[in-house]
Amino acid sequence: MTSNHDRSRLTLVLRGLLAEPTDDADRPFCPGILTRVDSPAGGANDRMLSVDALGPELSEENVKSRLLTAIEAHVASHGCRPDIVRVEDGRAFRMERSRPNSTRPLAGRVALVTGAAGAIGYGICLELLAAGCHVAATDLAGERLDRFAADLRKNAPDRVLGVALDVTQADSVAQAFDDVAAVWGGVDLVVHNAGIALVAHLKELDLESFRRLERVNVEGTLLVLQEAQRVFLAQGIGGDIVIMSTKNVPCPGAGFGAYSATKAACHQLGRIASLEMAADGIRVNMVAPDAVFAEGAYKSGLWEEVGPGRMKARGLDEAGLHEYYRNRNLLKARVTGRHVARAVLFFATRQTPTTGATIPVDGGLPDATPR
Repeated sequence: MTSNHDRSRLTLVLRGLLAEPTDDADRPFCPGILTRVDSPAGGANDRMLSVDALGPELSEENVKSRLLTAIEAHVASHGCRPDIVRVEDGRAFRMERSRPNSTRPLAGRVALVTGAAGAIGYGICLELLAAGCHVAATDLAGERLDRFAADLRKNAPDRVLGVALDVTQADSVAQAFDDVAAVWGGVDLVVHNAGIALVAHLKELDLESFRRLERVNVEGTLLVLQEAQRVFLAQGIGGDIVIMSTKNVPCPGAGFGAYSATKAACHQLGRIASLEMAADGIRVNMVAPDAVFAEGAYKSGLWEEVGPGRMKARGLDEAGLHEYYRNRNLLKARVTGRHVARAVLFFATRQTPTTGATIPVDGGLPDATPR
């Protein structure tokens, strides 16, 4: 276990083994934040456990077995799991445990949000922070991500990470998860929000442009699902994935074929993942918003792409376009990023025993009702 990837697996395994079991069937474990600390002096006591023989020649399963044996012996002797674990190479890890409550139901949990630096991502990150979660906001590297993370830190200075992640690159996806594990020990919730749009009728749709959407919206979803499952399996305490779908899955639009088709594939991957991951305590659900233009100072990248054409076609300015979409839903509601975030929280807090489901956040669109 010598590479950065393998070192993150040690952290993931240890965090899972130190999680406290509960009597809640929906949330059977109470995880915490596992951080690297200077190796403390002294031997094992009721708070600290020293573990030897975790050399690089051992497989992940052997490491997990030895850690489990040592932790079980500690629990038998002291009646509790250790707060500090020291391994033979001088590394030591501290588990900071936080019990969730009615106002902070996600305390002690870690979320990774892809495509975070936009309207929906901003709403999601704010709601997760308010629920007590530690949040890794990921997006393409650059000033935009840096500003976004700095903005979020105003709300929770110690519970925000800005992490570069390109969902089209497997190495980038794996590195982002490893970076989060290196700081907080692991991940409990993945909100896959990354996606791009394109306006073009099929007769004029350039193949390479279609492939660009396919790489982000489909391949990116697959890579994120694969890495999330790897992390959750290493921890062994389940997990949650929420995929940002769209009303265009059941109700596609003319001139919006590339987006509608690739997001339909993204949605279908989520449904398949819900079938394949349930046995390991991993829930996969979808949220399908419509017409989210902005949240706070952050505008929607999708509407920056789509909006000008829609305004021109209808003879509307920006305010008029917003009003048009508000009036077309049954509730005449202005849908915000915070509304979308509350649907994410419903799944993340496991209010019901649900997987493979979709919550529409669109004010009511009869044409988009699943058939």
